[in-house]
Amino acid sequence: MDIIVEKGFCMKVHQADFSKGNVSSLILRVSFPLIIAELVNLLYNIVDRIYIGHLAENGSMALTGLGLCFPVISLISAFAKLFGSNGGAPLCAMARGRKDEREASLVMGNSFMLSVVTGAVLMTIVLLFHRPILYAFGASDATYPYARDYLIIYSLGTIPVLVTLSMNAFINSQGFATIGMVTVLIGAVINIVFDPIFIFVLGMGVKGAAIATVFSQTVSCIFAVSFLCGRNVELKLRFADMKLEWGRCRKIIALGMSGFTMGATNSLVQLVCNKCAFIWGGDLYVGVMTILNSVREIYNTFINGIGGGATPVMSFNYGAKDGIRTRKASDWTLIFIFAYAMIVWIIVLAFPRAMAMFFTQDEAMLDASVSALRIYFFGFIFMALQTSGQQTFVALGKAKQAVFFSLFRKVIIVVPLTIILPYFFGINGVMLAEPISNVIGGCASYFTMRHIVMPELKAMENGR
Repeated sequence: MDIIVEKGFCMKVHQADFSKGNVSSLILRVSFPLIIAELVNLLYNIVDRIYIGHLAENGSMALTGLGLCFPVISLISAFAKLFGSNGGAPLCAMARGRKDEREASLVMGNSFMLSVVTGAVLMTIVLLFHRPILYAFGASDATYPYARDYLIIYSLGTIPVLVTLSMNAFINSQGFATIGMVTVLIGAVINIVFDPIFIFVLGMGVKGAAIATVFSQTVSCIFAVSFLCGRNVELKLRFADMKLEWGRCRKIIALGMSGFTMGATNSLVQLVCNKCAFIWGGDLYVGVMTILNSVREIYNTFINGIGGGATPVMSFNYGAKDGIRTRKASDWTLIFIFAYAMIVWIIVLAFPRAMAMFFTQDEAMLDASVSALRIYFFGFIFMALQTSGQQTFVALGKAKQAVFFSLFRKVIIVVPLTIILPYFFGINGVMLAEPISNVIGGCASYFTMRHIVMPELKAMENGR
């Protein structure tokens, strides 16, 4: 237990030891602050949607415009997984498990620089090409102004977003999950406070929501980088380690490609869903897709938190050649997520209208959202299989398998079905693609993982 004391500020910092203790308890202990962080991080955009959706004038249209920005925001976040939580952070944890602190430090430095450079490139692209991007994502002349106003301002915060998300993964991978939670909490609280001020008091509407978000993300970025450069971490972020080396960058990108692919394909799926929703249901159903994505993101926070908590536990013990603890971590990941997903499925089936009312009071949109939510979340429990298989592949550095199953569920299953099924089921076909992909993709990912990984871990257990 370390204590940070700076200019009158005092905080206890607990660093988890991944090599000791009950595995299930360890995962829950590490995951809890990550789940809180996921929930708080979600507030950045969810709060924007809630406030914007309840604007007195054109609230539903403004909410639809915000929804058109989701694919771009998802793509930006995907790069954080590429360099952070799915790429650099697991490599860093495995290096620490091998007692190779120098390599762990270089991985973190290279990941930081990759985040900065990529953030600058993405910001430039969005600023230059936001109009064709938004129309490609399903904007109409009525919704484009709202989407444009939000996206242009949001893009200015691309570098802080990428740095915060990617570097927070390195804070968590060192066992400082509470600090990772605080990093996100600081920004979210600022966003919650300033959102209504900019949106309603100053009358800035969508632009105000974007300004509050960028400001809050910048503060989170400063906190995360300051902590990693401070004296309270074993593995410090150093300028000397930021010189990009191709071999190391290639390893980071290769392993992180699974998380990036999942995030990027989420962007692709949102693009296709928005276009198909607009074709088969007009602007109303683009707004419904915004609500579906929002509810899914809320419920995915626990799944992401458990996966994020289990990954460093698996990576560290895999690097330390402890097959028993690695296997137990994978098994408990499935158990925790499966139990949670079952509860979520029941809640969605029972209270879909109440969930939609968080985002809109428009009766037409509420009525459309009720049936859409029930269809979209059918078979949600199979996400447990997808996440458990995927995170185990990532944690153990098996990049090819992790990338394949990201592509398999989203690109090979969801995208074609989203385009084809509406010809048979109308607008409901757009919603049906998701549960079908959960079943097929989840089973394929998990049982393939068991076939590939478990024999290797058994060999470790037997000392071979």
